[in-house]
Amino acid sequence: MSDKKTKYIFVSGGVCSSLGKGISVASLGMLLEGHGYSISIIKMDPYLNIDPGTMSPFQHGEVYVTEDGAETDLDLGYYERFTHSQLSRKNSVSTGQIYHTVIQRERRGDYLGRTVQVIPHITNEIKKRIYDVSNNNDLDFVLVEIGGTVGDIESIPFLESIRQIRQELGRSRVMNVHLTLVPTIAVAGEQKTKPTQHSVKELMQLGIIPDILLARVQRPLDDDMKSKIALFCNVSERNVISAEDITGSIYEIPYMFSRNEFDVITLEHFNLPIREIQLQKWDNFIKTLRNPKHKVRIAVVGKYIQLQDAYRSIYEALLHGAVANESELEIIKIDSEELENCGNRSINEIFADVDGILVPGGFGNRGIEGKVLTIQHARTSGIPFFGICLGMQCAVIEFARNVCGMAQANSTEFDHNTPYPVISLLEEQEIVAEKGGTMRLGAYHCEFVSGSKIGEIYCKESVMERHRHRFEFTSKYRKIFEDNGMKIGGLYPRNNLVETVEIPDHPWFIGVQYHPEFKSKPINPHPLFRDFIRAAIETGRKQKQ
Repeated sequence: MSDKKTKYIFVSGGVCSSLGKGISVASLGMLLEGHGYSISIIKMDPYLNIDPGTMSPFQHGEVYVTEDGAETDLDLGYYERFTHSQLSRKNSVSTGQIYHTVIQRERRGDYLGRTVQVIPHITNEIKKRIYDVSNNNDLDFVLVEIGGTVGDIESIPFLESIRQIRQELGRSRVMNVHLTLVPTIAVAGEQKTKPTQHSVKELMQLGIIPDILLARVQRPLDDDMKSKIALFCNVSERNVISAEDITGSIYEIPYMFSRNEFDVITLEHFNLPIREIQLQKWDNFIKTLRNPKHKVRIAVVGKYIQLQDAYRSIYEALLHGAVANESELEIIKIDSEELENCGNRSINEIFADVDGILVPGGFGNRGIEGKVLTIQHARTSGIPFFGICLGMQCAVIEFARNVCGMAQANSTEFDHNTPYPVISLLEEQEIVAEKGGTMRLGAYHCEFVSGSKIGEIYCKESVMERHRHRFEFTSKYRKIFEDNGMKIGGLYPRNNLVETVEIPDHPWFIGVQYHPEFKSKPINPHPLFRDFIRAAIETGRKQKQ
């Protein structure tokens, strides 16, 4: 059972997916923190996978990794970027996790021979996951996003669970928010409320009456439309809130919700004091975002480039770094597969107007040679280069082939028979057959080598950074690389695993085995992204002179 203090806000969605539940929840969390309240956020996904770790980026977008090593939905990235909440594996729940736990209990005999059912056993486990987050922290609010849309069969146990929580705790401690679509028919130019009416009807049939309706709209609802929706959906007219499309950055969405009193109505629902909101750092970020002094063009060369969400945290971290340098950011997305048959002239033309190149992480051998060609061009042309995870590994492969004289160097991930396995599988994982849960995941300690450029950028002797990978730099080749001009800048001290590489006589050439993008925030940009953008601006300016 829950503690006696925490309030719960449940956010469901209707009509269709991709309406912006994650951003809406993150925005409300940010506004509540601005009013001085402490919050945490849970994402409940209805899929049967234990986590998204083995899902294709084309299917699911990026996999976000928490500090304790949970592979989660990308929405948790929005939660951490928008709020001060420290999230863990407890903040990411899937149907697969719930059923796995209940079945394990049944196998142990914990249910004493009783029939195991969705109600109460599955719903009780869902409620336990929600209450655990509040019981382990001193929180004013726990916000819970229910994945999928109302009407999906997979979501029913989660919706039934939040119905029960409302019944157990009462209105004074629980609020239901429902996000729906109010489309505008282009030919007639009219907004239509029927999809919202049907969605709310579906929700009410499950025993849940929304306290607030967020209407995703192209233009704000007028009073007549609000009145109509309120009448048919059994919601106060004031509690029908426009969730408007915006033309600027997603980081302006909280301001839109604040103008529409989403935060104020929420606090009034719980009879809590409405303190003056404090968002000074966000105000400064938005002001700089809207008034850049420079422009920087960064090429992101990846294999999942067609899908916007596959590198979501990368794009956001680049923006944070750009704003920190008072710069407008233009991202040039390049499919690494398409580079594999390019000659040197074509490569030069493709990257002619680029100020910096970033090669992100990934798995599998598709598009690898295109990444290697890209890195060779960045190294020889003096273009600032940032390699992350697989991007660092490709930088190691390129340097081995073209500088160290190991022409057939490769990763054993791509070529088991390479004579120079400069990247190889962790020894303890060589006998592991299953893909899920076999990686180095979560925060690991990285100690910087004295005199390294990366140590100077962090201004620290060591850091904790989040990982998601199986393969590592093969330590026996370390001396060859250092003799040829590549410096090992950071090490995992427990067994001296190489964490970072750099080329000292290059304007900016750094590769990291970890994922710094997961710890970057708008008001606290990651130092590597901030310095990478700085170097790109300076290098681009010199090239144009």
